[in-house]
Amino acid sequence: MSPKPSHLAPVTPIRPVREAEPAPLLRDVFGRLLRRARQDQGRTLADVSGDAGVSLPYLSEVERGLKEPSSEVLEALCGALGASVAELLGAAHRELTSTAPREVTTRRTTSVTSGQGQALLLAA
Repeated sequence: MSPKPSHLAPVTPIRPVREAEPAPLLRDVFGRLLRRARQDQGRTLADVSGDAGVSLPYLSEVERGLKEPSSEVLEALCGALGASVAELLGAAHRELTSTAPREVTTRRTTSVTSGQGQALLLAA
């Protein structure tokens, strides 16, 4: 790296450089979506936790993004809310892709055929 010429003034950015915000945690997104569904139905934490078979404090922590529920707990909570895990995942996907910064990534793909069908392999 070559030294900077001494006759140039330091450059001051016009606007401050901002750090990229971290992507939201999946547990935060799940919690927000579950709480919204419960509140849209006019139900209490006690109603949903009882129907799902989880403790009220645990459901509260899930909704606030403090706990990361297992797939079994998600299934129970979604069932208690009259939804499916697939619907929850779809809503989470829509929320994450609508707020995530767009980045262009390049991946190499290889198509492989075996005796049982075709598969697509991705390599980063």
